[in-house]
Amino acid sequence: MSNSLAIATVTATLYRILLKAVKIVPGAGVTTEIPGENKKDTKTVGVNIYLYQVAPNGTWRNADLPTRSSDGQLMKRPQIALDLFYLLTFYGDATKLEPQRLLGSVVSTLHSQPILSREQIGKVIEAAQDPSNPVHPYLAQSDLTEQVELVRFSPLPLNLEELSKLWSVFFQTPYALSVAYQGSVVLIESQETSQKALPVRTRNLHTVPFRQPVIEQIKSQAGMNKPVVEDQFILTGYILIIAGRQLYADSTKVRIGGIVVQPPEAGENQISLPLTSPPFPADSLRAGVQAVQVIHELNIGTPADPHRGFDSNVAAFVLHPGIRKDVNGNYEITITSVQADAGNTKKAKVTVNLNPKVGRRQRVVLLMNEFQSGVHAYSFNSAPRASDTDTVEFQIIMVAPGVYLFRVQVDGAESPLDVDESTKQYIGPKVTIPS
Repeated sequence: MSNSLAIATVTATLYRILLKAVKIVPGAGVTTEIPGENKKDTKTVGVNIYLYQVAPNGTWRNADLPTRSSDGQLMKRPQIALDLFYLLTFYGDATKLEPQRLLGSVVSTLHSQPILSREQIGKVIEAAQDPSNPVHPYLAQSDLTEQVELVRFSPLPLNLEELSKLWSVFFQTPYALSVAYQGSVVLIESQETSQKALPVRTRNLHTVPFRQPVIEQIKSQAGMNKPVVEDQFILTGYILIIAGRQLYADSTKVRIGGIVVQPPEAGENQISLPLTSPPFPADSLRAGVQAVQVIHELNIGTPADPHRGFDSNVAAFVLHPGIRKDVNGNYEITITSVQADAGNTKKAKVTVNLNPKVGRRQRVVLLMNEFQSGVHAYSFNSAPRASDTDTVEFQIIMVAPGVYLFRVQVDGAESPLDVDESTKQYIGPKVTIPS
């Protein structure tokens, strides 16, 4: 590639080539000015080179993409590919046909030698580096000779209308015999320092069939020796049953609520995953709606390293909170600071221990329904929490004395109630609000 001096070097090389071509007319020279400047003297003889337009090259413009890695590091120097559009204007005595003679010589030269050779460009750079008599010394650091693509000149067939529009941009400048040429392509490369990757020592080719896992149903199992129940509440400590198709792979993992774990038991149509620690990190699960996804990783490379493979559809289940029990099987619900309230009612502080822990920002509600009669029912929001905790406090007010069934709702997920299998009635957890 070449540096930012490439465009000027192309013009200087074209200038050097045309110096020989204009010798057909004695005293003719070559200039690189804006058309109309210093041309009021009709005795001026020669050709003027003017770069009037630069445009992206359609073939090379995307050849360098991408140039940076995903983390923004420069992997390859960015380059821009440009086409140069020149206007060659001829001056001289029209009665002696000098402009036409110059035109014929110039187009003949560019037709026979349309490509700027590395030798021609090198002579321009050498002349710029000549310590005794430098020509275009500002091009001494040009490296156009190293460009992979040589610059080629081809005439542009501009009609009268296009020439008229082109000359109209030169203020109060009379038209002179002109011809347009396109120089293509100039590749200018950024001078930023890039990072070159080390050579590849080993090449691996892995071919695997497209086999996406599909989740069809999520169920629960209270324990290893208990049956699977489809409509049963899913609690911490239960076994999550993921049913579907193509669930098994050499590396099968399950993502629940952003946590990725390795299930201890995975089959083609079912995965059993205990909601315990392990496989989950301690205190990582939270009550509420949980998204579930089966992940198949691909172990590829030398040595084998897990890479992202196929992901299943996303299914959801509700992880319900549970009220803890002590060693005697009693629910850990404490009523303290019971005081009289308006209208023969009571106010008190209720403390409930939950499993799993409740997040600091989760919404927790205490639901109270009077046992058997169901006449009275209340709901109370929890007190603010400074951190995640398994102990939640509620301030209840204006509650009629009696026996109540307690439930706790965390982000809409409710704790289960005990059921008498013979009568199918709710029997717990029960708490008494004293008179």
